[in-house]
Amino acid sequence: MDLAAIRAYTAAAQQAAGVQPSSQTNPVSEAQGGDFGDMVMNAVESVQQTLQQSETMTAQAATGQADLVDVVTAVAAAEVQLESVVAVRDQVIRAYQEILRMPI
Repeated sequence: MDLAAIRAYTAAAQQAAGVQPSSQTNPVSEAQGGDFGDMVMNAVESVQQTLQQSETMTAQAATGQADLVDVVTAVAAAEVQLESVVAVRDQVIRAYQEILRMPI
């Protein structure tokens, strides 16, 4: 996946969740100076924060404190981020399995 596409997906998900995109909350830009493990950890933390926000919005909707549109938007943003992480995980596992099949 292209780095620009990852940035675009992250920015779109943050915007949908109502979070201002910045270099501090963007896991891709933070990880450019680090290694792959840092990038993965930052992405997982970002997804975790988005999931917590969607759960909070859902609880607020149950008590009548949040608008339904905001709840649906937050849940959709969390779903997109989670699907992205799962897709990356699948690609990493597939690459690892391919490496294991290589003859020595």
